[in-house]
Amino acid sequence: MPCRNNVSSYKKNSKLKPADVLILPGWQNSGPAHWQSRWETSYGYLRLEQHDWMQPLRGDWIARLEESLLIRREPALLVAHSLGCLLVAAWAGCSHNVHRVKAALLVAPGDAEQEALRPMLATWSPIPLERLPFKTILVGSRNDPFCTELRARQFARAWGSEYIDYGYAGHINAESNLGDWPEGHQMLNRCNLFGTDLKMRPETNRQGR
Repeated sequence: MPCRNNVSSYKKNSKLKPADVLILPGWQNSGPAHWQSRWETSYGYLRLEQHDWMQPLRGDWIARLEESLLIRREPALLVAHSLGCLLVAAWAGCSHNVHRVKAALLVAPGDAEQEALRPMLATWSPIPLERLPFKTILVGSRNDPFCTELRARQFARAWGSEYIDYGYAGHINAESNLGDWPEGHQMLNRCNLFGTDLKMRPETNRQGR
């Protein structure tokens, strides 16, 4: 099971500042029990607000991300969940300002090309599969209803991400009962580090899951 250590210990050791991090929720936004919302409350990170969470248009979401990054003083560390992961890939594929992103933590990417999701997320196909120009960690689940493990691994390979196998954790959201998800915040801190350590470990399996 995920680590449940007290989140205060991670705050104490964190080198991140609130202004460093930009939270990118997925389709329908992240509710108050979601780890993204809990991080926003606990750490003061900024959430990217979209104009329409229920009927997301890829072009609109890309424009919002671009606008937000252009007004920041420093490159951002992105924390994306579900459709937010596809937003990162789509934005990186068309923006001339990719230098404004330092790195990204991509959690439980949604597969907008699933037959059940295509009608609601029509503008999100095809999903970009080009290598991302910044360091990334992708966290996938073996029983995510919105993305198969095989598909998540395909995204990681295509985007050049380190893949972390998070076991059977569903969509890694509020229903996964992660609380403040301190283990995820450790991943965020590691993603924030400079160096070549991520490229040396293309895949990580969590033991005991």
